Amino acid sequence: MGIPISEFLANIFLFVSLYFEVFLLLTFIERANSVKKKTLLPLAYPSATILVPVWNEATTVSKTLNSLLSLNYPKEKLKIIVIDDGSSDNTWSVLQDFNKDPAISLLRKENGGKYTALNLGLTHTTSDLVGCLDADSFVDSEALIRIAKHFENPKVMAVTPSIKVQDPKNIVQFIQRAEYHLSSFIRFVFSALNSQYITPGPFSIFRREVFEIIGNYKHAHNTEDMEMALRMQANYMKIENAHDAHVYTVTPATVYKLYKQRLRWIHGGLENMIDYKFMFFNRKYGVLSSFILPTTFICIGSALYFFLLVAKSIIMMSLSFAENVNAIGISNYQFNLGFSLDWFTNQITYLSIVGSIFSISIIVSIMMGKYIANDRVRVSRDIIFYIFLYGFIAPFWFLKAVYNTALSRKTSWR
Repeated sequence: MGIPISEFLANIFLFVSLYFEVFLLLTFIERANSVKKKTLLPLAYPSATILVPVWNEATTVSKTLNSLLSLNYPKEKLKIIVIDDGSSDNTWSVLQDFNKDPAISLLRKENGGKYTALNLGLTHTTSDLVGCLDADSFVDSEALIRIAKHFENPKVMAVTPSIKVQDPKNIVQFIQRAEYHLSSFIRFVFSALNSQYITPGPFSIFRREVFEIIGNYKHAHNTEDMEMALRMQANYMKIENAHDAHVYTVTPATVYKLYKQRLRWIHGGLENMIDYKFMFFNRKYGVLSSFILPTTFICIGSALYFFLLVAKSIIMMSLSFAENVNAIGISNYQFNLGFSLDWFTNQITYLSIVGSIFSISIIVSIMMGKYIANDRVRVSRDIIFYIFLYGFIAPFWFLKAVYNTALSRKTSWR
């Protein structure tokens, strides 16, 4: 008697997901001694330009620019270019408060998307380094110095920061804080494996020659930060992570806004993976192509499969309940709230055990992300919210992203 296809797929997906998570943890353990290594000052300060694309960011852009002006970096080496991408609110009026600051240049254009704003900024740039900071993010005063230190290695072409959630106020934002800590952990490990495939908008810094060699930003399905990183990897350009360079970002405060943001991220990620499918299992691109990208793709499928499996079980139980109630009446229905520890039902037992191990490994990874981000390492409410709630909401934007990708539907920015 063969194994049911559902059980076979469940075993495969769980094994791959757990293997991937354990692999990341073991890699982290090997490199953990570098986490608390003190960052020295750069031997020489390269000139740097920070591009700030804005669209309807009147409420946050001042704080963003003030954080850049407070950077502990030689003022004569730092230039800030703000590009208003056709805002329809009073963003341009707010920006006039910074018009007389010699470090800041203001540009204005018709709305064309973030990548067009960045490309306009690039035409006004001659510095050694070029970075981007989203107008809803704020930098730690030491962030640029810590990133600049990495560029003393001439092989390093880009450096990503450690991104943290700015002042979470509700459950949705606390969930994201745990998620961002998990991302910090993953980015640290991927950097160690030379496998970063996203250079996030909040304060990723590049050598200017990157754009001269491989070109400017592209539309890239509204995820130009992922496309740029994949293009760099395809051209064998090294991307490192400065885990001690902290950037704070304002995250969506409602489930709907979070859904819209993550739908754009996941859909754009899937489309970019399709565009760069030639890298999958291509040994000349190293661990990224032979392991990281394929396993990431499988983990997305795994999350969707288990969500659909649970959804199917709930629907079947509901239909069975409705059928029984309809047949014998609610007053005669006997609710069974018990459970069995019968080892012969080993499908449920096995999946539960492996699933529990996977959940524990996720908790450990989030805590390591806290350690990397120099936060207090403990099981806090953000982790609890993430473990018990994230799995119920994330599949919805994953499913919609897969649907949009399969039917070649576009995803709006907002």
